[in-house]
Amino acid sequence: MHQVVARLDSLDLEAGAAVRVIARFDALVEGRAGLAPILTAVAVLTGTAARLVDEYFGVALRADVDGRVARPLGAADPQWCSAPLTPYGPPAFWLERVGAHTLLEAMVLDRAAFAAREVLHRTRRGHRVGPVEPTEDDAAVEVLLDGRASPDDRRHAARLLSLTEQAVVRAVATCGGPGRIMLPAEDGGNLHGLTTARQLKGPARTGVGPAVPVLELPRSWAEARTALRFASAGTDHDPGPSTVYAEELGALALFAGSLDPAAPPDDVRALELAAHSGPWVLRTLAEFTSHSSLRLAAAALYIHHSTLTDRLTAIERELGFSVRTPQGRLRVQLALTVRRLLLHPDDGR
Repeated sequence: MHQVVARLDSLDLEAGAAVRVIARFDALVEGRAGLAPILTAVAVLTGTAARLVDEYFGVALRADVDGRVARPLGAADPQWCSAPLTPYGPPAFWLERVGAHTLLEAMVLDRAAFAAREVLHRTRRGHRVGPVEPTEDDAAVEVLLDGRASPDDRRHAARLLSLTEQAVVRAVATCGGPGRIMLPAEDGGNLHGLTTARQLKGPARTGVGPAVPVLELPRSWAEARTALRFASAGTDHDPGPSTVYAEELGALALFAGSLDPAAPPDDVRALELAAHSGPWVLRTLAEFTSHSSLRLAAAALYIHHSTLTDRLTAIERELGFSVRTPQGRLRVQLALTVRRLLLHPDDGR
């Protein structure tokens, strides 16, 4: 191919350029590239910043001539050079300059539209489910998690991720992150094998849905988002487990939809007041109520058990009740849980 292009360049520069355009987009299609690399190719080949904006598919991307892709700021200028995504459709590809496109630009936009349609056919099959992510795997995961997507669309997305309909998987929700799918291991449900490239790192708050067949992932996703609200940031202000499994919540899941943020329970108000005594108050209560003995809780806090006893005595004065009785321990556990839900009211929506 390189020899052919070089020969054509010596005979006809436009013909050589046209062959390079065709080869560039053919390689993107064969490599199953996503929308971002396709739009980058448009910008680089034309030497002009380019946009792909389509309301039906929920696409809104911009690439500059250096290959950086981001969401566009502001609307496209109607006087810019444009081309449709689908034949006879509305303008979707835009070159950020005024005037008609050249013959080479017309070929770039035509091949880009073909390549983009291939991506959308693989990941959406004409079904709109929200903004398109820059990679095809993310888009396929999005379809699998969307309860509005048809069963056929979800089957197609599963095949893109090399998942059979019989595969048992979990949906995973993380704070500020995209939806993920994980495969339960055969040794009792430990998680492994993320289907997207993004891995769980650090103390990110995570909610894990129940293990379900692939086509039931929307249900697992809904429960994962609920579980995410019970997950903590692991800080002194928000202590507790950073990963929560939906099936371990039991009746606690009922609290997620029955709280009024404007009227927190008295025990939660008491917790907030006690927390003003020191940054160690909430973490002390979280560790104490999650361990079976005073010594184990003290070890988790890296303090002597006598120091923990002193702390609990001071906290009990602030709360107005004992935290070392079964009833008091339960009150604190519920108050910490409700407080965490009120801290994260929007994670499950």
